[in-house]
Amino acid sequence: MKNLDCLNVLIVGVGGQGTLLASKLMGKCFMEKGFDVKVSEVHGMSQRGGDVQSNLRLSTEPIYSDLIRCGAADLIISMEPMEALRYLPYLKPEGWIVTSSKPFVNIPNYPDLEDIIAHVKAVKNHVLVDVEELAKQAGAPAQAANMVLLGAAIPMLDINYDKIIAGVQRIFSRKGEAVVASNVAAIEAGYKAK
Repeated sequence: MKNLDCLNVLIVGVGGQGTLLASKLMGKCFMEKGFDVKVSEVHGMSQRGGDVQSNLRLSTEPIYSDLIRCGAADLIISMEPMEALRYLPYLKPEGWIVTSSKPFVNIPNYPDLEDIIAHVKAVKNHVLVDVEELAKQAGAPAQAANMVLLGAAIPMLDINYDKIIAGVQRIFSRKGEAVVASNVAAIEAGYKAK
């Protein structure tokens, strides 16, 4: 998917998983590359653990709409497998899905995880990552799982790994060196995951 002059990315999850922070970081990195960036966020129920999504549109040409239509997403980054399943209709046939393999069970009738994973694996271009385990192995808190997932998505993006790391350093610098280091370690863990 590299070297595109237009990229449509959906970043989805559940409130509190860092979906909006991941889209902010990606948007800033692409703006620094000279891309026109449009972001549309839906997060009204995020305080209650509801669905959160960011439409991230990136182009070397002007963008006139900030929403991604069904079948037009080049990449879906999902913090949670059920949300990956919910947004599969937005993925292009040749698109990629990068998702956490661990559920965030916030409803009593959460679908069968094996069925969800089977649907994700049916997508030709998919990456399943145990983000919580990789964050733990990297010495990062569970809250850095979004950075693990972003790291796993870097190979599908037209962006340099070092640009993402520099973006993390800028965004988290006011929180101290320890926070920067744990988020960098989380991105590295995701980037190295196979």
